[in-house]
Formats: sequence, structure tokens, C-alpha cells
Amino acid sequence: MNSKPTDIRVIGSELYFLPIKTRVPLKFGSETLTEVTCARVRVWVEAAPGQTAEGWGETPLSVQWVWPSQLSHDERGHALQEFCQRVSESFAPFDAAGHSFEISHLFQEQVLPSLLRHLNQQRPGREPMPWLAALVCYSSFDLALHDAYGQIHQCPVFETYNARFMSRDLASFLTPAGPDVSFAGKYPQDFLLPRRRDRLTTWHLVGGLDPLEYFELTSHSPDDGYPLLLQDWIKADELKCLKIKLRGTDSAWDYERLVKVGRIGLANGVEWLSADFNCTVQAPEYVVEILDRLQQEHPPIYGQILYVEQPFPYELENHRIDVHGVSARKKLFLDESAHNWQCVRLGRELGWTGVALKTCKTLTGALLSACWGKAHGLSLMVQDLTNPMLAQIPHLLLAAHLDTLMGVETNCMQFYPEASRPEAQIHPGIYQRRHGQVDLSSIGGPGFGYRLPEINRSLPSPVARSV
Repeated sequence: MNSKPTDIRVIGSELYFLPIKTRVPLKFGSETLTEVTCARVRVWVEAAPGQTAEGWGETPLSVQWVWPSQLSHDERGHALQEFCQRVSESFAPFDAAGHSFEISHLFQEQVLPSLLRHLNQQRPGREPMPWLAALVCYSSFDLALHDAYGQIHQCPVFETYNARFMSRDLASFLTPAGPDVSFAGKYPQDFLLPRRRDRLTTWHLVGGLDPLEYFELTSHSPDDGYPLLLQDWIKADELKCLKIKLRGTDSAWDYERLVKVGRIGLANGVEWLSADFNCTVQAPEYVVEILDRLQQEHPPIYGQILYVEQPFPYELENHRIDVHGVSARKKLFLDESAHNWQCVRLGRELGWTGVALKTCKTLTGALLSACWGKAHGLSLMVQDLTNPMLAQIPHLLLAAHLDTLMGVETNCMQFYPEASRPEAQIHPGIYQRRHGQVDLSSIGGPGFGYRLPEINRSLPSPVARSV
């Protein structure tokens, strides 16, 4: 790889764990989330001798999402935290120089797989930690590295994904599906919007345990001033888009849930719906039958369904399901299965028509998947991992720089609004939804524009430090 005067290298990292509890439970497939630990990372980088800067990244280690299993939550959570510490120990010694995008890609190719293999070898007889979990653990380091790159060059990092700063074009990373597409001489910035959008339409998450009617409220429902019922959220935030969590194992419940939420939405001015089956469906017929019945019995609700998200199991290589029957009815988005652009390529062959991007699978990987998908005509969305605090900012910035199908999903304000109070003092528009949108206009400056010196947050002692 040719060197540039703008190249950096990592010289140190620091890892913190920040625990958070939800105000209401959030159901993921067959599991329920009531608390989460966020991994926050500080990375130090060096460009020219003596020219250093630091960057920050953060990701919720959402155990239920990254590692669905019969193992206890504590066992999986401890494994994720241990893996974060192993990444921290390996990150600073990684001897590579270049753009943050290039360094992070090399680390994911050359180091991360062996770290995961070693962790699983030390858990003989136990269920191995999956690759998705490894990506989520690493993503805080990836994000901190991108932020540090922008900091050291004193510019927004999304303005650096081009030939001026990068030594390798996309042809070095991506292989097209056919001769009609070429990545030679192209960079991520060629697939981004010319200007970032400062207002984004938001998707509200309707969890499987969310109460829809007054009689569903219980004595355990919080009395904290935030809405509880769906119709109250719609009115308070003037929502236009609802993402509906479904079971994927109970077609009668899923159908009735779509009808109930759809009716509430129609009565309150909602314009779009999406259906998220969270990887629990085993056959396309399950989804097809629900959609066809909905079209026949409730055509207005069917018409509002903009897309269907990830009904089928995570690992596409092991579950090569032909999904053309579903995508012929509605746009069908990869989410958990979209580990990288190669998975997106396989998904396209199987009939998937869109890719849901998440910064928690690394910004580097999300940008590669976005570029490959856009070049091959796939629709794009940016989906949430209920990102609080700093994690919310790169998440929204990714959506603000892409031509998404419809805005962005964001729901930290539903499940732990108080967790982001220090950040919300500086960035009020990104931790609340008004007129059905978030407002990114407060984000500015180098890197991700966190404006960290203005945020009054006390951190615990670091759990790992490597120089």
C-alpha cells in the first residue's frame, strides 16, 4: 500500500464499560433486553512524529442481538467483555499505517479472526461466540479510529473517504458481481450524498412487549413522564414510520400484531410500516402467507409496509434460502446476516433486495456494504442497536450521508432516554424526535463532531489500557 503524508498509526487505546438499564423491556426474537453494557473506547493515533490526536467510539454490547442462545445472559456478556479487552490488548501493537478505513480493514482481516478463534479455543465444550459478536466488540475501536483520523486532520471524517486521503480505491476491497460494475478509481465518497442531511425521518420501534392499549399497562409500567402507549408516542413525536418487532414462530400472533399496530398507525397519521422478524423464520412461506393474507384482508395496512427485515437465520452460508417469493411482494432487507459485503453479495443472489447498515458492525464494514449494495441496485437503510450516548452520533451521521430508503431507525429515546442526558445537553436534536425527525445540526467539528469537551460526563476507571 502506497504511503501518504496523511497516514496515521495507532499508538494506544483505552477501554471503558458503561452499564445501562432500560425503562421498559425490549424484546429481541425469543429474548428480552432489560440492561446493556456499552463499550466506550479511546484511541490515540500519530501522524508525523509528535503529531498525535485521540478519538472516541462507543457501541452497546447487546448480548441478545449479537448472540441468540440458550446460554445464560451473564456467560455471554462476560465473553463479550473479555473479547473487548483482548481487542484492546492487540489494537495498539498492530503495526499498520494508512487511513483509518484501511487500518481497520486490515485489523478485521488479519487479527480479529484469530482473536475470536483463541477465545473460543479457551471455552472447550461451550458454544462458540459468533462472528457478529466479535464485530460488535471491535466496532468501538473502529469508530474511535475513524474519529481520531478526523481529529488529527481537523476535518469531519466523512470528508476523508476519497483519493486525497486514501491510498487504495474500492477495487482493492470489493469485487463486483459482474462486468457491468467497476470499483476501479472509486472511493467511498463516490457513493455518499454530496452534502450531509441535517434532518432525518425517524423510525419508531414497536417492541414485542410494548403495550398498545390501556388495559395492557401494569403496576410495573414506569411513571417517568415519557410515553408508554404507541398512540402517545406517535402524537408526542409526530411519528410517521413504525418498525414492528414480530416473533417469527407464531404466525397468528404476528399477523394480529401487524393488524393492531397498523390500525393504530392509520388512525394517527403514520405513513409507513416495516416488519422485523428477527431471524426466527425458517421458511419463506411463513412470511408470504402473512403478507398475502394482509393484502387480502387489510390492503391499506399492506400498502404501508415499506419493507420486511431479516426474517431468516443469521448465517447465510449455512442457510441458503431462496427468498425471491418474499422480495417479489416487499423489499427484503438483510440485517444480522449482513456481516460484510460478501454476505450482501450472497444475499443478492438469493433474492434479498436491500441491506440494513449498522455502525455496530463497524463503520468500515458498513461503508463497504453500502458501496457494494448501491453499485448493484440494492436499497439501503441504517438501523439502530438502541444506540445511546456517543454511539448515537456516528449512527446518525452514517444515515445522514447515505441515500437511504426512508430516514433512519433510532430508539434510544424510547428505552433509556436518561442515559444520554449529558450528551443531550449539547445535542438536543439527536436524542429526541420532533415532527417525526431527528436534527443533526448541533454535530460539528473534526472527526464525528462529538464536541466532547462540552459534554459533562464522568467515566468510570478504564478496564484496559494498551500503549
